[in-house]
Amino acid sequence: MSQKPRTNSDWSAATPLLPAQGPRRLALYRSLRGLIESGQMRPGDKLPTTRDIAKRFGVSRGAAVAAYEMLVADGFAEARVGAGTYVAEAVPLVQVLPAPSSVVTEEAKAPLPGTLGCSTADETTLRIFRMLMNRHLTQPSARHFQYNDPAGSLALRVEVAAYLKAARGVVCEPDQVIMTSGTQQGLDLAVRALLSPGDPVWIEDPCYAAASELFEGAALAVTPVPVDRQGIDVAAGIAARPDARAVYVTPSHQYPLGVTLSMARRLALIDWARAAGAYIIEDDYDSEFRFSGSPLSALQGIDGSGRVIYLGTFSKTLLPGFRFGYLVVPRHLRDRVLTVRRLTDRFPSTLAEDALTEFLRDGHFSAHVKRARKRVKAARDALVEALRCDRLTVSVPEQGLHLVAELNGAENDVALAGQARAVGFGVRALSPLYRDNTRRRGLVVGFSGFSPERLGAAARDFVATLDVRGG
Repeated sequence: MSQKPRTNSDWSAATPLLPAQGPRRLALYRSLRGLIESGQMRPGDKLPTTRDIAKRFGVSRGAAVAAYEMLVADGFAEARVGAGTYVAEAVPLVQVLPAPSSVVTEEAKAPLPGTLGCSTADETTLRIFRMLMNRHLTQPSARHFQYNDPAGSLALRVEVAAYLKAARGVVCEPDQVIMTSGTQQGLDLAVRALLSPGDPVWIEDPCYAAASELFEGAALAVTPVPVDRQGIDVAAGIAARPDARAVYVTPSHQYPLGVTLSMARRLALIDWARAAGAYIIEDDYDSEFRFSGSPLSALQGIDGSGRVIYLGTFSKTLLPGFRFGYLVVPRHLRDRVLTVRRLTDRFPSTLAEDALTEFLRDGHFSAHVKRARKRVKAARDALVEALRCDRLTVSVPEQGLHLVAELNGAENDVALAGQARAVGFGVRALSPLYRDNTRRRGLVVGFSGFSPERLGAAARDFVATLDVRGG
């Protein structure tokens, strides 16, 4: 005679309450699985009917059925036709993992107010992207299941080219656009395609550290060229190294000083590049954030001789996690750059490309930039007001996502940056970004990605430490 199945009848005592939030089927599944793994429900025990457990726990019957199906699929239960659902005779052995450490790693921490490289979160944008990504996951194109064009999808390049023409005066066609995972990859592709170890190049002084490190890593002969209120000093560059093969510049909003390259120097730089057969690598990293007046057109748009390689990114406008940037290259360089791209990164994410294409085409990007610009300007104003003190000189930037607070005394800006971070203000010292000995001392502070209230409070806390030390 067969043994009668065991049935646990006191479910209210055996099963913990389900959490108030979250999918019911997952909560019920985890609760029942926990009881099985802990031995409170033994192999061979009969589970209540889905109708009964749905009633007892206040969930839909569909959620109960789904939870049971997950238990069966994972080997914790067995469904017997006409008899019900039972705890499996041989329950899977699950490795018990140690409790997660309470120590939060540096990478997991939220950035301190003032940290550079942060973007402004926008709920409307995130909601639209979720909808677009879900649409393309629900009805995936055939191109998601094969290898694609290393330049990126034609549809996206059409939208990027149209945007750059309208917003930045860039003269290009879609075939000149190459999608990248950000500015750094675009810069790396340009260096690999154009230059060889030992080639002479100019960089701005001070310069974006990641660009400077890339040139050093490629074993190029780097010549730092000073930057003043008109931008890079072209005459100084020609005097120091007239035979340079390329120059890296941030003409719209020099990083880190924030100045704009004057028209006279733009024309001088283009004239030199034409005469020397050199290339200008133009990094236009945050041109969307102009708070008053019209920005000067991109160098690429006034070149006309194929000497400018244009770099741009969506990291500053949308968020770095999307990993989208772009290169605009002269046609005679396209195949060379694409060969390098094909060998290092094959092609961009087609799924994310399709979502971004629609985001641009349907006008969502322009609307997003307007909202982000308004938020960033409010944060900038709060930061400038909070930093006003005798120890710092702060110029209100009319473009970009950061400012420079110059020191009025003889203090060490590296030590001062450490002092700022100790009180929760994530600034960077200016002087280490220089290559020569003529170094201005100051703090480089980001104002994107933080509310005006949080940013202002962090800056005031830092200024208070200056007042204490000064007193």
